[in-house]
Amino acid sequence: MLQIIRFRSHRAQKKVRIKMKHLKLVFHYSVSNFHYLIGLSLLPAISSRYSTSDLWLMWDGILRLNPQLLVLCSTLLALSTALCFMKRPRPVYLLDFACVKPGVACQCPRERFMKQSVGAGVFTEENLAFQKKILERSGLGQETYFPEALLASSPRPCMEEARKEAEMVMFGAIDDLLAKTGVRPREIGILVVNCSLFNPTPSLSSMVVNRYKLRGNVLSYNLGGMGCSAGLISIDLAKQLLQVHRNSYALVVSMENITLNWYMGNNRSMLVSNCIFRVGGAAILLTNRRSDSRRAKYQLIHTVRTNKGSDARSYGCVFQEEDGAGKVGVALSKDLMALAGEALRTNITTLGPLVLPMSEQLIFFASLVLRKVFKMKRMRPYLPDFKMAFEHFCIHAGGRAVLDTMESNLELSRWHMEPSRMTLYRFGNTSSSSLWYELAYAETKGRMRKGDRTWQIAFGSGFKCNSAVWRALRTINPAEERGPWTDEIHRFPFDVPTVEVVKD
Repeated sequence: MLQIIRFRSHRAQKKVRIKMKHLKLVFHYSVSNFHYLIGLSLLPAISSRYSTSDLWLMWDGILRLNPQLLVLCSTLLALSTALCFMKRPRPVYLLDFACVKPGVACQCPRERFMKQSVGAGVFTEENLAFQKKILERSGLGQETYFPEALLASSPRPCMEEARKEAEMVMFGAIDDLLAKTGVRPREIGILVVNCSLFNPTPSLSSMVVNRYKLRGNVLSYNLGGMGCSAGLISIDLAKQLLQVHRNSYALVVSMENITLNWYMGNNRSMLVSNCIFRVGGAAILLTNRRSDSRRAKYQLIHTVRTNKGSDARSYGCVFQEEDGAGKVGVALSKDLMALAGEALRTNITTLGPLVLPMSEQLIFFASLVLRKVFKMKRMRPYLPDFKMAFEHFCIHAGGRAVLDTMESNLELSRWHMEPSRMTLYRFGNTSSSSLWYELAYAETKGRMRKGDRTWQIAFGSGFKCNSAVWRALRTINPAEERGPWTDEIHRFPFDVPTVEVVKD
């Protein structure tokens, strides 16, 4: 009997949710088309009172009354319009992008990872079991990539091998990108490379300049220590530079390097990164040339950066340091998810008014007034429905917990989360480049239509939360694209088990 009552209660709640959803949609469309509704309601009144000849006579009377004033006003209007047009930000287009896909020799199944961990001879039995548990619940599949130097029978974590990994990732992505776009290296005026943990001398950006013989006046930048959100920081930096330098191409390279950053100690907060970070990288070509707008894929609409580094807890939640035995690693705080949530709320507070329809902003404002002015403390804060602002979501594949939290907080569907979850499973956490594997997934699935809006969200040390909003300028035909998913997209999506046992 109790089960029947619960079932009926569940059905009643479901019906209420459906009705509320329909009411919300009616409200959204009414507010979004309010000006049309007003215009249509006024049209009968105007047409019944004034004829076309009456309106023409009124205009003729204005011209005869003071033609000089009319000409002056028209001139001022034209000049102000031209001034606004000249002062507005230059549009930034994404011509194309490419993601590196390492060879089969670099593939690292979970069992192989554990074999290498055992062979390293530095981890205790308890911490080997801990790493195995993390792997089983990580959401990573059997085909992620690891540096060859660390997969060797005798691991070689040295500067030479780290450079080889960097060259493989950067040059592989750039070669593919230049082949796609047909842009010559000498045409590139801006170069931004980001890699958080590996910063050799000469810099990674200098390695790119030397390899591709970029011109002598190229504006070259190398960003380090900025974590997994550095890719969007690079995009924002390139956007700002493209506002100043006309008719330019900006090459952005996002990657991470593992060879010298595999933690060889027994601090559990540092062992987590060993288990989820994998080899990957992306190269992105931006331009402000209007002549390239026809062949560009996307236009960059907004970038929003949030930095919580002034707070001590946020600053220290992802921290590179020595453990008690002097081994260097990156420690992840237990407060990481809570702090990421705070950074996200700050970020969307800025982003929301830029992208949300007026209906969602009105509901949010009403909720805020009820809670703050009328002291309705029990009322939960209203989280805007960002599905009304975006068709696609690319959320940094930092780990299963990150994606679960984002799915819940933003009330996204499995379809919206699919690119992020499949990227985590197939390529692992590739740091700042993961967003581009996710966008490539959406393209290869044939999801990207002209006018679609995509929200890229990334979190990084410091602590930072950054966003980028893109609008598709054309429908992407997957048959014409070559990317990391092309040869195997038919295998995706599928349900990733909560636990996948690592065989001994």
